[in-house]
Amino acid sequence: MTENVLDTRSEDDDKPKKQIRLGIAGLGTVGCGLLAVLKKNGDLIANRSGCEFTIGAVTARDRQRKREVDISAYHWCDNPVDLADPDKVDVVVELIGGSDGPALALARAALGKGLSFVTANKAMIAHHGAELASLAERTGASLRFEAAVAGGIPIVKTIKEGLAANRIDRMHGILNGTGNYILTMMEETGESFENALAKAQALGYAEADPSFDIDGVDTAHKIAILTSLAFGTPPTMDDLPIEGIRNISDIDIAYAKDLGFRIKLLGISRLTKEGKLDQRVHASMVEASEALAKVSGASNAIEAHGDFVGPCMIEGLGAGAGPTASAVMADLIELARGNTGSTFSLPASKLAPLPLLESGERTGEFYVRLRVSDKTGVMADIASALRDEGVSVERLIQRTRASDDSVHLIMTTHKTSESRMACVLERFSDLSSVLEKPCMLRIEPI
Repeated sequence: MTENVLDTRSEDDDKPKKQIRLGIAGLGTVGCGLLAVLKKNGDLIANRSGCEFTIGAVTARDRQRKREVDISAYHWCDNPVDLADPDKVDVVVELIGGSDGPALALARAALGKGLSFVTANKAMIAHHGAELASLAERTGASLRFEAAVAGGIPIVKTIKEGLAANRIDRMHGILNGTGNYILTMMEETGESFENALAKAQALGYAEADPSFDIDGVDTAHKIAILTSLAFGTPPTMDDLPIEGIRNISDIDIAYAKDLGFRIKLLGISRLTKEGKLDQRVHASMVEASEALAKVSGASNAIEAHGDFVGPCMIEGLGAGAGPTASAVMADLIELARGNTGSTFSLPASKLAPLPLLESGERTGEFYVRLRVSDKTGVMADIASALRDEGVSVERLIQRTRASDDSVHLIMTTHKTSESRMACVLERFSDLSSVLEKPCMLRIEPI
């Protein structure tokens, strides 16, 4: 067991009682950002935390890689697990990433030895958070992950502490800056999805392989963590419906605007009146007048609704060296102040799975776009499919394409179930007059 580093104040609060030695795993953008924060604001951090943070050891994939900070003075570990050494470090900071592999091995080693562990790794917490929280509680360590969700936005602390007196019944948010940047660019410039993605990659907002961002996986990791914090259930990715934004067309962006909406990639989590968990990730149409619809560029925003506080929304940069390093440092300062507490809002032993709402049970309003042949009888076929499945249309727009003899049919429905909509879409797809796969988006009430 490592020496307790949490009682850091002497009788003279202006002088740090001791040092906290950090072991940093991962020296990429965020790791170097953390070192930059410590170098620039070290005195400020020491005064606010009552402790001086020093570097006990570091590790990364490539020791020789050129970096913006000089790491030559720090003790180097070739194997990340070797960082979990109470003789060298007091707290391990993991910035490697990945749900398994070296990051998970390091987490288990550090927490198993009673070393507190700070991470920005949403995938690992989403998949293994309950296990790691139990391990931390058994050894008296602390596991913290503010930086894992929405970068510099303090949403983890807000739910765990600021809203601790509230029963939260729903949350929704823009949790991926890359996806939001692409959708914003498509709306503002009329770019296609492919062109907007290419520009996001050129500017560094999207990775060379952007799959996790644009397919909704990154958002799913984050909403799984927030669900655990808000509803006292173990974080899990099992049975979490995930849809991304690959199939969002500039046509849909334009029609959404005409109808008074904006399209956003949302992570959504709510409890039904029956106590079932409705947790999902998908592109949604949000009324343009809503605050969440106005969040643009690479920003993130999360809104939680508590029974006493009502709606509470936080917005800010969700990624990047500065915001993420700031969130990591916030966790370290809380540890220095002695604010440990449970990993999630409840002790790990009290986290309990919730019954899940089946996707077909969900109800709401929907947007559907069809490209159909411009010929007699098409509207009758469409109307027949809607009638037979009991789906009522609220608005219908027909637009002629200039390039061929097809038209776009745009409709929004009255409230209906997802199971009925699935049947309608299947009926549409079977029609010879429907020329491409129908596009369906949920209209999300905020």
